[in-house]
Amino acid sequence: MIWSAIPIQYSLRNLWVRKTTTLLTALGMALVVYVFAAVLMLEAGLRNTLVNTGEADNMVVTRQGTATEVQSSIDPLQASIVASLPEVASRIEPLASYETVVLVNLDKRETGRPSNLVIRGLNEAGRELRRQVTLVSGRAPRPGTDEVMAGLAASRQFVGLELGGSVRFAGRDWPVVGVFDGGGSGFDSELWADADVLRQSFRRASYSSVIVRLLDPTKAQAFADRVREDPRLPLQAKSEREFYAEQSETLSRFIKILGLTLTVIFSIGAVIGATITMQSAVATRVAEIGTLRALGFARQAILLAFLAEAIALSLVGGAIGLGLASLMQAIEFSTTNFQSFSELSFGFLLTPGIVIQALVFSILMGTVGGMLPAIRASRIAIVEALRAA
Repeated sequence: MIWSAIPIQYSLRNLWVRKTTTLLTALGMALVVYVFAAVLMLEAGLRNTLVNTGEADNMVVTRQGTATEVQSSIDPLQASIVASLPEVASRIEPLASYETVVLVNLDKRETGRPSNLVIRGLNEAGRELRRQVTLVSGRAPRPGTDEVMAGLAASRQFVGLELGGSVRFAGRDWPVVGVFDGGGSGFDSELWADADVLRQSFRRASYSSVIVRLLDPTKAQAFADRVREDPRLPLQAKSEREFYAEQSETLSRFIKILGLTLTVIFSIGAVIGATITMQSAVATRVAEIGTLRALGFARQAILLAFLAEAIALSLVGGAIGLGLASLMQAIEFSTTNFQSFSELSFGFLLTPGIVIQALVFSILMGTVGGMLPAIRASRIAIVEALRAA
């Protein structure tokens, strides 16, 4: 029995001979891989944006049972108790930010329609706790004033949030004195104001959350346990990264279910297309298959040769699909975060893991689509094949 690479080389060269058929089938597979990769990239971009919002040594304290800061309420006395716990880092004062988070309706630039935007009231310590945030133009709001600063994404998307502009909510005008870069985090989609001014403007007696920095990040669980067990504190504490990662779960699940459903539907068509293409290749090369068998090539060699042809075809489609999907990284996507019901901007993110998953998926499609034609080719009898010649 001969097991040389000649049949495989022959089959791969046949893809080049049948350029038009190869290209059309590959493009069909490319569409499926493109959708598959784009879904994973969108979900990865969402998770990356929200996880990047958190710092490893920051903790978010909210009211027990609440999923977002908007829903939470913390009494000022409770907030001061949290800031005084031994795990909290301090300089002259504890590194703690008592924050008020509210939603306001502002008009979007593209549509002119209103959408929810997060307004975060925080102090200088609050800005210090966010190391990834940098001021790109203007300045930070002065304490005790109604000045605001906007994240880059919010500044681009909402009317009046450019440097020097102003927006109106809570019965007054708020001038925009600065624009900041949140480093690709969820803060890019927020508007920041002075904590006390914002709380008074919305007639809030309580805070939404308390953000603290720990002396030792490894003490996060000890801090969370202390908050939970303190009878004075009906509160819960989570690491900032964990807190924001949970914010992505509902939207992430929706994106995956919708996208993968479309992928399955499209992949059925792509597999059928690959099967038809390979069946046609077998039908037109019966005599050639017989010649190979007469030369001593085993049935298994013929099967592997045609299977390799189908997989190579799928890899061509996979490479094209990945190339198209990679272009999506230049696009910024904006949608409503189902957890907080506020506008959130994020982009497509192509990771090595997604590349591997997409290529494995394309190989799987090629294997499924090419298996039956390859089995048929390997079962063609030598006499029948030579008679067809």
